[in-house]
Amino acid sequence: MQLRLRPYRNLRPAFFLSLAALLTLASVRCARGTDPWTPSQVIEPAALAKQLAGGSKPMILQVGFLILYKQSHIPGAEYCGPARSAEGIAKLRQCVEKVPRSREIVIYCGCCPWEECPNVRPAFAELKRLGFKNLRVLDIPQNFGEDWVKKGYPVAQGN
Repeated sequence: MQLRLRPYRNLRPAFFLSLAALLTLASVRCARGTDPWTPSQVIEPAALAKQLAGGSKPMILQVGFLILYKQSHIPGAEYCGPARSAEGIAKLRQCVEKVPRSREIVIYCGCCPWEECPNVRPAFAELKRLGFKNLRVLDIPQNFGEDWVKKGYPVAQGN
């Protein structure tokens, strides 16, 4: 018995395109798996806003760009970035040098979509390397304006 594959010859390009799409999705998922935090170390904006309103105030570090911090930031947040550069990492170390390693710390940037952020991963990895045990990262999928400000969570401006 011989298989006749001719009717399926036109499906080859579609198959290879589908395979390429699946491989691309798999690589994106693998890249996401390289985050230095675990899912339990991610805090949603609504949960952080509720925590702040309830009086439980973690140390909040903005590890992005100064201009964004000056435009608006989470009240009480300290500017400690941008962590994408050696100078930013040095500033981050300076921000936390006297902080107990058990202190709850939430970091965020908010400059761009989280998947592309050049600051939040290096900052988290450095704080982890420095021995901080109670670290969390604020989930900002788009940017600080969309995911915090426009949702009506509290903001401060200036220094």
